[in-house]
Amino acid sequence: MTFLLTLLAAIFVLGPLIALHEWGHYIVARLCGVKVLTYSIGFGPKLFGWTSKKSGIDYRISALPLGGYVKMLDEREGNVAENERHLAFNHQHPLKKIAIVAAGPIMNFVIAIALFWVLFMTPSEQLATKIGQVLPDTPAAIAQLPVGDKIVAIDGHKVETWEGINYRLAGRMGETDNVSITMQSDGQSENLAKTYQAPVQQFMQGAAQGKDALTSFGMLPWQPQIAPVVGNLTPDGAASRQGLKEGDRITAINGEEISDWISATRIIRDNPEVLLNFTVLRDDKPVQLQIMPQGKKDNLGNDYGQIGAMVAQSEIVIPDAYKTTVVYGPGESLVKSFEKTEQLAVMTVSSMGKMLSGMIGLDNLSGPITIAKVAKQSFDISWQMVLSTAALISLSLAVLNLLPIPVLDGGHIVYHLIELIRGKPLSEGVQMVGLNIGLLLLAGFMVLAIGNDISRLF
Repeated sequence: MTFLLTLLAAIFVLGPLIALHEWGHYIVARLCGVKVLTYSIGFGPKLFGWTSKKSGIDYRISALPLGGYVKMLDEREGNVAENERHLAFNHQHPLKKIAIVAAGPIMNFVIAIALFWVLFMTPSEQLATKIGQVLPDTPAAIAQLPVGDKIVAIDGHKVETWEGINYRLAGRMGETDNVSITMQSDGQSENLAKTYQAPVQQFMQGAAQGKDALTSFGMLPWQPQIAPVVGNLTPDGAASRQGLKEGDRITAINGEEISDWISATRIIRDNPEVLLNFTVLRDDKPVQLQIMPQGKKDNLGNDYGQIGAMVAQSEIVIPDAYKTTVVYGPGESLVKSFEKTEQLAVMTVSSMGKMLSGMIGLDNLSGPITIAKVAKQSFDISWQMVLSTAALISLSLAVLNLLPIPVLDGGHIVYHLIELIRGKPLSEGVQMVGLNIGLLLLAGFMVLAIGNDISRLF
């Protein structure tokens, strides 16, 4: 059942993005006077579809849902009648060819901007960017960032949400230069905000790899003080099997005093398959237990521990000083959607460059299985998360397709730019060599990405 729901979620999110990407190619081709033969969502054998009586275009849904294509009249792919040569793609001006090829990725950028625009206009109550905790032995601790002060900028870029902070820090993955953190105290004007320099060495590599950017950097938002009292237990979980009981109050793990539930879960998550010594209060008497968290993997393949214990229910009240309502008007939301799209596109390209240069590991590459799992989880959270996930995937599709690899849109754009400069296209032999190299590169990346996906499952 979980597999079916994951598959449906992936189809629901990816299907429209692929369809609109191909529609970009399709509509610009028709506007440029090129005859379109087939508009297909998916590759391989045709599952169902129809042929337009007016235009003769074959609209179809195909068996393999990992993309799609628009087939145009082209002398390189078959005979073209003399009276239709002017309708063939290969007879178009290079600028028209570039417009047709670029239309797909541009459509994905437009979708991302539109979805971010809707999200920015949606009022949301969020945690203020005040630091709630600084973790020891981290860049934030070394820089002595003050708890309770508000983060207003990272490396000179204004930030208004913890999501924005996380993106800015994630963009520094693998780097060694200091991270600049600008902070503002309550009642202090922006002119008096203080900037701190936090030293990082190969940020989020080594021991820090597998943690999110905020935890690796060591500054966390305000977190509620939830009593570390055990609630429901999973019957086959490590906690239940190794003696923990409902109502137990965790007071220490491996000698570290535990005052709240979040501290307990942090230690458990950071120690998969490690035997931990628990001290709990049971009927006001201390009890010693040894529990080994089961090793799990998240969507990015990072290991974490889980014991199968829920916290006892308690009401969480967020202090007014640590919450804020974020909402923007249509105009400001549009500006911010462009800014966010640009920021994430640059970060994506930068991350690819870092993987190729070895600054970060190739295990950060994700494939269709991870995308499907993330899509499924977004449906479990909220409609806003579904839109956010769709926007991020659309943006990734745009950037990926613009890479200058011959089999991708970006590679074809390079071919047509060369044609524009030379005054004639490259020979078919040269183009085929490039396409074969591109296919090998793309196949290699897909094998690596799917391999990473599978390793994260197990």
